[in-house]
Amino acid sequence: MRIKSISGFSLIEILVVVVIIGILGAIIVPNLLARPDQARLTAAQGDLRALGNSLDMYRLDNFRYPTTDQGLEALVEKPNGFPEPANYNPDGYVKKLKDDPWGSPYIYENNDTQFSLFSLGADATEGGEGVNADIRYEDL
Repeated sequence: MRIKSISGFSLIEILVVVVIIGILGAIIVPNLLARPDQARLTAAQGDLRALGNSLDMYRLDNFRYPTTDQGLEALVEKPNGFPEPANYNPDGYVKKLKDDPWGSPYIYENNDTQFSLFSLGADATEGGEGVNADIRYEDL
């Protein structure tokens, strides 16, 4: 009679694997948790670039940027009132306006010759440092 050996993992081998996974988790997880702020900043910068390009396309078609009163909504639907856009793209310039990654609307101001477009950052107030700093299209 032959005895077959049973193969498998011993308790010690399983514990070693669990300890290794725990060590890797302790090293990697804190690095991943610090990244959401950087991801939001990068998303806001990308949104501002896209909106800025859409505003430039609006200007190419209509010879001026939307007024402050018309706002960014002019990129979605043809604005009413003065000045009426002469060659407005029937499909609009963006499908939908998004809020910044912190849930606040992007801010648009027009002073006739150029525009200002920005996000107020994580704290939703002007100024600040780090993730609370304003993110301006002009600075990108």
